[in-house]
Amino acid sequence: MSHPHPELGPPPPLGDGALRVVPLGGLGEIGRNMTVFEYGGRLLIVDCGVLFPEEEQPGVDLILPDFDYIRDRLDDIEAVVLTHGHEDHIGGVPFLLRERPDIPIVGSKLTLALITAKLGEHRIKPETFLVEEGERHDFGPFGLEFFAVNHSIPDALAVGIRTPAGTVLHTGDFKMDQLPLDGRLTDLGGFARFGDEGVDLLLSDSTNAEQPGFVVSERDLNEAIDKVFRTSDKRVVVACFASHVHRVQQVIDAAVKHGRKIAFVGRSMVRNMNIARDLGYLSIPGGTIVDVKQLDDLPPEEVLLVCTGSQGEPMAALSRMANRDHQIRIEQGDTILLASSLIPGNENSVNRVINGLTRWGAKVVHKGNALVHVSGHASAGELLYVLNMVRPRNFLPVHGEWRHMRAHAELAQLAGVPKDRISIAEDGVVVDLYKNRAKIVGAVQAGYVYVDGSSVGDVSEASLKDRRILGEEGFISVVVAVDSTTGKILGEPEIHTRGAGIAPDAYDDVIDRLQAALDKAAADGVNDPHQLRQLVRRSAGRWVNETYRRRPMIIPVLVEV
Repeated sequence: MSHPHPELGPPPPLGDGALRVVPLGGLGEIGRNMTVFEYGGRLLIVDCGVLFPEEEQPGVDLILPDFDYIRDRLDDIEAVVLTHGHEDHIGGVPFLLRERPDIPIVGSKLTLALITAKLGEHRIKPETFLVEEGERHDFGPFGLEFFAVNHSIPDALAVGIRTPAGTVLHTGDFKMDQLPLDGRLTDLGGFARFGDEGVDLLLSDSTNAEQPGFVVSERDLNEAIDKVFRTSDKRVVVACFASHVHRVQQVIDAAVKHGRKIAFVGRSMVRNMNIARDLGYLSIPGGTIVDVKQLDDLPPEEVLLVCTGSQGEPMAALSRMANRDHQIRIEQGDTILLASSLIPGNENSVNRVINGLTRWGAKVVHKGNALVHVSGHASAGELLYVLNMVRPRNFLPVHGEWRHMRAHAELAQLAGVPKDRISIAEDGVVVDLYKNRAKIVGAVQAGYVYVDGSSVGDVSEASLKDRRILGEEGFISVVVAVDSTTGKILGEPEIHTRGAGIAPDAYDDVIDRLQAALDKAAADGVNDPHQLRQLVRRSAGRWVNETYRRRPMIIPVLVEV
């Protein structure tokens, strides 16, 4: 297995007859999926998503792939193909289109409806190109063929890419539910046929490569969901992703069967479910949807609320209900159903919400205590199936953290892909396909680009480090007045602190110490403002560290009088 090395230099110019593959996001992380394919001077992009920030990225709203690699070549882009409508695959599109608004956006009906609605909020009207499974379309030198796949959102696609340099299959995110709720099976026959044609490179979803066996069918959840409605004599609140149309459909079917009215809560939920209903992906009998404002007029046993916030997001409806900060007040006897996965890293937030809801007397049903969720990603058994059907000459695991990609690479080896033809790459690692061999040839910059408010890319790692220090240790400012002509210190220094946990009566110690240090500096003839600032920072820092064992941010301010 060839590995990415930190010492990888920039890739050589792309040779004639070679296909270059550059993942700009989604490898070594779950999110901001984006892969650039290049042939003959033309580019094809598959997906362009966002990653959601962690706690150590305070203030950041979204994390984008780094567009630097393609920024000078925006006119060479034939199209952006979107495999499905999840944020981690479409969320970056508005930011890419700001740089070139007329890039054709290729996708299935629901995917295009979701991205068009999102772009509308950014006041961008995209050029869209609607495709369906089974179709073939050429974009420049890239011959694309689309395959139906199951996932936790309807209308997901895998994409086959034919180029003169070879044939690539990109599965997108997928699983193999044999009894999908919408009857739309993952196109195993299509994968096998494409495999018979000869696939030079397979890029496949690694998310669940560590999970043995097969994902259970979505259908198997019906019993647990029905039980929630059967046994609840007050309101039922269901939280799930605003994109999981099939899960919402299951819940609606159960609600209708048990005579409940349905209200959607949360902006994204309302928007997506309206889109899904308009396009025919969601069927709701007339008269069952009510507005949130009408809920108070209905008896609690006739109400179902469908809301966002299954990941414990602080601003989503469910967290606000748990904190009593929402118009909907959770009462004794309400049942809350968390019908979604637990994204790694969100466990604490979700537990906090479950505790908050339980405190008000609600019963919380979640995947830990009932079969109310199945993953949208294929487990090891399904991944092996695909490897055996496609029989790729070369393999590149995508969409996963390191452990998932490694596990997937091991599966590929078991399925007979030679070890030296499996590339485990990271974001920015360049893989060239030439004469049926895929090789790592270099790396390009593919760092995190932070969106914070309306600014894109202005927040750096250094400023995030400052935010972490400010958030964890607080800050101290020391104001010193200096005579502008002689450079002498006037009066005693003033100290202000925030969040550093230092009592004002302790300031005297440090002021004496600063005064002594400044007097000594003056005696030595030091009057350069920069040196004085460093001196103040050092002596204040030493004092705080000795006295309190803390390291707040220290901001010396020299005022010239």
